[in-house]
Amino acid sequence: MRLLARSALAALLFAGSLSAQSNPPAADAARFAIPATNDGLPGQGPVRRYDWFKKLWQERRAKFASRTDQDQRSIVFLGDSITQGWHDNFDDAFPELRTANRGISGDTTRGMLVRLPEDVIALNPAAVVLLAGTNDLDEAGGNPWLAASNIRLILEALNRHNPAMPVIVCEVFPSSPLKNRPPHHIRRLNQLIREATADLPQVTVLETWKLFAGPGNNAKPEEFPDLLHPNNDGYAKWAAALRPLFATLGYLDRDNDNFTIENDFVSVFNGHDLTGWGYRATTPEDLKSIEGWQSSSPFAADWPVAKEAVSFDALKASPDGRYVAKAGRLIVTTPPGNRRVQQLWTTRDFPGNFVLRLQFRATPNADSGVYLRGPQLQCRDYLLAGPYTKLQHYRPMQWNDLEITVKDGVARATCNGEVIEEAMKLPATGPLGIEGDNGQMEYRRIRMMALP
Repeated sequence: MRLLARSALAALLFAGSLSAQSNPPAADAARFAIPATNDGLPGQGPVRRYDWFKKLWQERRAKFASRTDQDQRSIVFLGDSITQGWHDNFDDAFPELRTANRGISGDTTRGMLVRLPEDVIALNPAAVVLLAGTNDLDEAGGNPWLAASNIRLILEALNRHNPAMPVIVCEVFPSSPLKNRPPHHIRRLNQLIREATADLPQVTVLETWKLFAGPGNNAKPEEFPDLLHPNNDGYAKWAAALRPLFATLGYLDRDNDNFTIENDFVSVFNGHDLTGWGYRATTPEDLKSIEGWQSSSPFAADWPVAKEAVSFDALKASPDGRYVAKAGRLIVTTPPGNRRVQQLWTTRDFPGNFVLRLQFRATPNADSGVYLRGPQLQCRDYLLAGPYTKLQHYRPMQWNDLEITVKDGVARATCNGEVIEEAMKLPATGPLGIEGDNGQMEYRRIRMMALP
């Protein structure tokens, strides 16, 4: 029945066509040929028609069609040469996952929109990873606004197919004016992508631009030798940035890590739900800050107001989905539209002296924080988001150890053994908290030991 359903879908998408295996060569060529003109094509902007590209388009798409059955329910990567260059097996970056590479070198956002139904949607993807737009900037008639509008159309089509299917949109990587891709055009396109995805809850935007940007906001030659395409080091960084999102979506890290809590420590987070945590009523001081901030700038971050305290005991996630307990991790999910300031608090206070230990993992440029009885200790992707940009032992996009010793109202904090705060003054008592602002942050192994 599933095969018949897919055949029916293909017939609707390409009326009268047969499977790639049964078509004669001439029919295959016609089926996968780039339309001769843009008349009647979805979207706006350029579609490439260089001889080399037309040949590659046909060859790649014929290969894709031959794998339609085999690649069902894969995580599908849709893109251009940067995606194609990761090879069909993504250089074994995700051995635990079922993946399908649907990148075509040289493709534009409009070209991807044209081939979306058969190359991607026909696979009934488990999820989609999209990187698109750099080639639009290299073409006459292409610009950030048209590229972003095509990306929006791609996302709307994916939403119509399955509104529950996760989609990760990667920001366009930096390049160079030498490649006809100046940084201000790429940054504008990435901003437009954020605006175009802000109302789509199934979409997560991954900050891959700042991950790779070097001097002058251009690509770094040590990761992009031709200032456009990543080398092995660049692909490894991209894979590392994606893995935390795949974990949050439930495709990786499905089980609690094997960790035994130390003697004399007690857990502050049970690892499987939000018991002991909740929202506290927004303070008058915060209300004043929110009003001043949001009235001063049309681009101020969203900052939800909690009118009264609420407990999330026994819940796997906060009702708005911002905080999620999964496989031993307390996850602060990526907010739509760039930023959202929000805090999750313990429902009890912590007076006295103590040692607090936890691990955190941040997506690129993620901004979060740990509240200690009120004051916030910045907990971020430190090397990109600051403020501790000179740390020698910070592990980007991996788990890092944070230890905070509170004694007589003063906190000393270290990250992987390096001191980040020597003497942070705290009130005598108050709750612990986790902040969400930008990007995704995960916390685990949150435990505490009382001190005399």
